[in-house]
Amino acid sequence: MGFEILRPGALSTVQDKGRRGFLSQGIQESGACDKYSMKLANLLAGNLEDPETAAVIEFTIKGGELRFTSDEIISLTGGDMKPCINGFPVPMFSPILVRTGDILTMELAVSGLRTYMAVYGGVEVPPVMGSRSTNLKCRIGGFEGRALLEGDHLESGKNLRQFKKTIKKLKGNEKLAAVGENERWLRHSSTPYRFYGSDRIVLLRAVMGPQEDAFTELGLNTLIRNPFRLSMDCDRMACKLEGEPIEIKNGADIISDGIVEGSVQISSDRLPMVLMADHQTTGGYAKIATVISTDIPALAQLKPGEWVAFQYVTPGEAVAICRKEEEKLMSFKERLRNVIYR
Repeated sequence: MGFEILRPGALSTVQDKGRRGFLSQGIQESGACDKYSMKLANLLAGNLEDPETAAVIEFTIKGGELRFTSDEIISLTGGDMKPCINGFPVPMFSPILVRTGDILTMELAVSGLRTYMAVYGGVEVPPVMGSRSTNLKCRIGGFEGRALLEGDHLESGKNLRQFKKTIKKLKGNEKLAAVGENERWLRHSSTPYRFYGSDRIVLLRAVMGPQEDAFTELGLNTLIRNPFRLSMDCDRMACKLEGEPIEIKNGADIISDGIVEGSVQISSDRLPMVLMADHQTTGGYAKIATVISTDIPALAQLKPGEWVAFQYVTPGEAVAICRKEEEKLMSFKERLRNVIYR
């Protein structure tokens, strides 16, 4: 028992942290585009021991509608799609107890781009190569290797005995709502902003790329001194950006080598593209930088037409930022354990 898809929305898939360790065999990592929101959703839904591996539903642009076929604890994070249960608004960033027959509806995102729904026990689908993430290109993982469709039935992986104990431990709706209200600082990753006059845009921190020598000093500086706008050509594979062309010494083509999530390639039009969760395993364009993992979630929530800027950081600084972010989530995990999931 779990839930049934009544309306699938624009693009709804099952995701977790991704399928690691198979790039050499040509299998993309996939996974949630906004892994911060995915982990936060799992923590709020009570998946404290496996917030990265418990599968969630990633809704893109528009969430659609689903009916619960059993009692569940859910949470919604990421972009705001104005969620309602049986027509009544429900809070985001809080555990929500839903009953059999309840209908969750979500509309077009009014902020952000992707919403994540976690359920207590995780979304139960067969793991493929150690992950439940949907790889749309290879048609593996998730629910039959594809996006969710009307009429699909999915189950939660909850242990019924433990679930009943957890329900009894919950301290009432006031406590649940307070979690979302009191932890507003936690709702987004710690990605900073840059100001251009009165305009505030997301600042993506990045380490120098493996082909930095392919670019002139002017080209390297252009990346960090100018803002770039997301083009209409953005998806789970990459975000193509528009703006000031990056100067290259001898062309953008290189002998294809490995690609990771966050790689910033400069294509033949001399404009950057940031590789996302469904990135290819190798690429033949020079990579000027790699966006650090903590800042990719902020990019994943931007719509075409919105702006980003870049800033170089050292590998040591990147590791320190990542550790600080993880400490923030783990601190919240312990608070959830003490307040709700004792």
